Amino acid sequence: MEELLVNHNNGITTITLNRPAVFNSFNRSMALALHAALDNAANDDAVRCIVLTGEGRAFCAGQDLGEVIDPAGPGLPNIVHQHYNPIIRRLRAIEKPIVAAVNGVAAGAGANIALACDICIAKESATFIQAFSKIGLVPDSGGTWMLPRLIGLQRATALAMLGEKISAADAMAMGMIFKAVADDDFEETIAKLSTQLATMPTKALGMTKRAFNMAFENDLNTQLDLEGELQTAAGQTHDYKEGVAAFIEKRKPAFIGQ
Repeated sequence: MEELLVNHNNGITTITLNRPAVFNSFNRSMALALHAALDNAANDDAVRCIVLTGEGRAFCAGQDLGEVIDPAGPGLPNIVHQHYNPIIRRLRAIEKPIVAAVNGVAAGAGANIALACDICIAKESATFIQAFSKIGLVPDSGGTWMLPRLIGLQRATALAMLGEKISAADAMAMGMIFKAVADDDFEETIAKLSTQLATMPTKALGMTKRAFNMAFENDLNTQLDLEGELQTAAGQTHDYKEGVAAFIEKRKPAFIGQ
């Protein structure tokens, strides 16, 4: 069985974690396959939206602990530095919209990978858990960086220390994810959202993502300067010209992602 499934359709690349028997927990080969799939999607101009999801009942249960305790395995330091850190860096650096379609439990690194995506949509039945403290570890995969920024230091600290399971509805209410949707509506919601994103001005969306990334670090004046630079660049794109023309002509724009 392939540990990662990749499907391309109408500008959308869907990447499915495919180890359902172990709740799509990561081993080295699946992590490296995800690196390659993200790179391929980033470098393919035909791809204008990326969807990351899981096969079966789980989105991702985090790390396969069998690999951690295997004397012949990569070892915990390599798992963090060679597997997860490159995934998070790719998710934040790719200047195309990335949707996390959380179809079930998202635990440990699996939860933090979902939160590193640009838009996180979860089934109402899905849950999120910072499971690291349960086995004496600390959050990785960007969890200590992203979670406090999404929900505040108090909540982030409590979730990380206590390892409490959070429902998708509660995750939405506290601002951890964008939306929790009824299970029966999940597939249609993801399809509509990804199709919408894939037909939008991809360059502008990518530059918006770049600006938000820098906003975590910049002071106001530096951020204003960056906005000016990016706005100037956006104003030179084909899609800007098309958007203005469509507005003036009172028609729907036909963006091409350039």
